[in-house]
Amino acid sequence: MDWKEVLAKLASPCSENSEVSEVSEVSEKITQRGALHVVVEKKGRGGKTATIVEGFELPDEDVAEIARELKKKLGVGGSSRGGEILIQGERRDDVKDFLLDKGFKIKG
Repeated sequence: MDWKEVLAKLASPCSENSEVSEVSEVSEKITQRGALHVVVEKKGRGGKTATIVEGFELPDEDVAEIARELKKKLGVGGSSRGGEILIQGERRDDVKDFLLDKGFKIKG
């Protein structure tokens, strides 16, 4: 069997006798149960203001993805680690609007 026949088998619909089996991916949507806290801090940052989002119950990869989208939308710098997102500057209202649009509950 050459590569053309293998490719044709892969492209054709699967039958009962086929060696190729379809694997369906089940994407589980992880939801946040608790409310998030959005606070503005200036202490310990050399006089610079930072907006911090606390209270994520999601894996760090998901929090990092949310932080990436948020930073891109607002056009600011920041970071995410340990279940928190840090955004440079006082952007509390913008962060709240973004998270509410994403379906999160906000406190503070």
